[in-house]
Amino acid sequence: MSKLRTMIAAACLAAGTISVTACSTLPNEVDRSQIDTNSRQALNTLYAQNPAAKAIGQQARAVLIFPSIVKAGLGLGGAYGEGEMRKGGMVSDYYSTFTGSWGLQAGAQSYGYAVFLMNNDAVKYVEESDGWEIGVGPTVVLVNAGVAQNLSTTSLQDDAYAFIFDQKGLMAGISIEGTKINKLDK
Repeated sequence: MSKLRTMIAAACLAAGTISVTACSTLPNEVDRSQIDTNSRQALNTLYAQNPAAKAIGQQARAVLIFPSIVKAGLGLGGAYGEGEMRKGGMVSDYYSTFTGSWGLQAGAQSYGYAVFLMNNDAVKYVEESDGWEIGVGPTVVLVNAGVAQNLSTTSLQDDAYAFIFDQKGLMAGISIEGTKINKLDK
């Protein structure tokens, strides 16, 4: 991320009053080749470490990959990152993810996540909506170790499955509920 975009993202996180749409207008400076490289590496690592993710990935119509999200908070908080949608192994578009929060929180961390879109309706919703707020629209199952043990490729019935990976830092808990995903301008 460029210094300017990092400062703008930090301002969005710290102030908590700038709208999500303002944060989604940063992309004119997006380094798409860096997002491609980081997303490809993150997805390959996720597949190598999590057989359930690999099995789901083989059946998914598309996958949203956010290789590096930065989350910080002290009372008010937020998380921001950039990623891409891949369909058939090819990049179809670039996206940002933003989450705002308030309450008892202090710390900072980074993590990544991938959302596997399992049907054409879910893919179409993400591509055509004016931003996707997770929890509204396609049904998303957050896959943790317990859920992964009970998944089989024949039991996949939900619209999307999300995996959080590569957590680092000092902040309790991660949730993607209420996260807003916006398509970045080309």
